[in-house]
Amino acid sequence: MKYEVRISGKTRIVEFARNGDGWQATLDGEAGLADVVETAPNTFSVLVSGQSHEICVTPSSDRQLELQTGGFEFSAEVLDPRSWRGRHGGAEAEGRQQIAAPMPGKVVRLLVKPGDAVEAGQGLVVVEAMKMQNEIRSPKSGTVERVLVAEGQAVNAGEALCVVA
Repeated sequence: MKYEVRISGKTRIVEFARNGDGWQATLDGEAGLADVVETAPNTFSVLVSGQSHEICVTPSSDRQLELQTGGFEFSAEVLDPRSWRGRHGGAEAEGRQQIAAPMPGKVVRLLVKPGDAVEAGQGLVVVEAMKMQNEIRSPKSGTVERVLVAEGQAVNAGEALCVVA
């Protein structure tokens, strides 16, 4: 997953990929391995290069987050991932795609059912995490082959939600 994030007025490119039990994070093309655990609601313990950081996240408005760590405070805005793909020439995914939950949360709404035709960028499932509803979108145009979750179901990061072929 690739995000364009504005932190304290500076735009950064952040990309996350599962790596065993942790996450591989890339910031502006520079890779690092991070182990992230939610220790309390909106509070995360992040272990990066052997150093532990506690980060408190407070949603302040749509796509706006306030981050506090070690006496420092940052503002972050997650820009729409679809706008990133559009401006930077990202290609539509090909072949059968298993859509996974990007974060732990609860499925609050299913937007499609098996057999539905979908377009790239169309919403498939809404997952609530940290009191924010996140619409999980299709990476490609195609047909919903399977829906693997139900409304009200708790999901873990990386858990399969549906399959688009």
